[in-house]
Amino acid sequence: MSTSFERYQKRRLISSYFSVVISISLVLFLLGLLGLLVLNTKKVADHFKEQIALTVYLKDTAKEVEMEQLKKSLALAEYTKSSTFVSKEEAAEEHSKEIGEDFMEFLGYNPLQNSIDVYMKADYVSPDQIDKIAEELTSKNFVDEVVYDKPLISLLNDNVKKISLWILIISGVFTFIAVLLINSSIRLAVYSKRFIIKTMQMVGATKTFIRRPFIWQSVKLGIIGAILALIGMGVVLYYINNTFPELELLKDASLLISLFVGIFLMGIFITWLSTFFATSRFLNLKTDELYY
Repeated sequence: MSTSFERYQKRRLISSYFSVVISISLVLFLLGLLGLLVLNTKKVADHFKEQIALTVYLKDTAKEVEMEQLKKSLALAEYTKSSTFVSKEEAAEEHSKEIGEDFMEFLGYNPLQNSIDVYMKADYVSPDQIDKIAEELTSKNFVDEVVYDKPLISLLNDNVKKISLWILIISGVFTFIAVLLINSSIRLAVYSKRFIIKTMQMVGATKTFIRRPFIWQSVKLGIIGAILALIGMGVVLYYINNTFPELELLKDASLLISLFVGIFLMGIFITWLSTFFATSRFLNLKTDELYY
């Protein structure tokens, strides 16, 4: 009879520990993903900014030496990430593919111009800075015009600011919720042992002595939960990096290590703090209050 009861109690204990570990790992996993999003918000925004091209159209009268000089100066410019020269013949061939017919057969000549597509570094993709660059390029007598999508750049910059603000707000709220959820799981685990706590206190055990095994047990559960969360984060990070290699998510290893270490320490700290206050609460209760 007693053996059956002990097995039942052991199953309940394992089930309680399992639920605490799952709660901790899920909360830390979601918190870690949010951390990855926060760390890579600028990187993702920069990636989209650097896909916007500034196109410099050259006059037909432009000399070969002038075009070569411009190509070299643009390639070496501090604001340039990459640049590509597109000859009028290449532009005509590409345009013919897009419309599905050779338009030069009807016109009898190629109306397109030689051009240079300049993909700029993200820090320079703003209306004011691009206006200055476009004005400088247009001042050259062999440049016909400089074209770029100004409304798109303005919209992109505005949306990046809004999204960054909301991500920070959501991160703060979610962190608070994460602490509450882990705290609730720990409190429930300690609540199931409130009579043991009071019994130990009644036989003369000190509060520190009573707290120690509970805190150590919770910290171990926090470590297990944090490890599971980190494994999940690693899998997601590996998948996203393989799917979108251009984002270079693994490039800044120091930030990723800091995030993983932060999540691991957070799992330990929250469980330690929650257990400390949960045990203190039951240590300060009177015996008849344990039933409510």
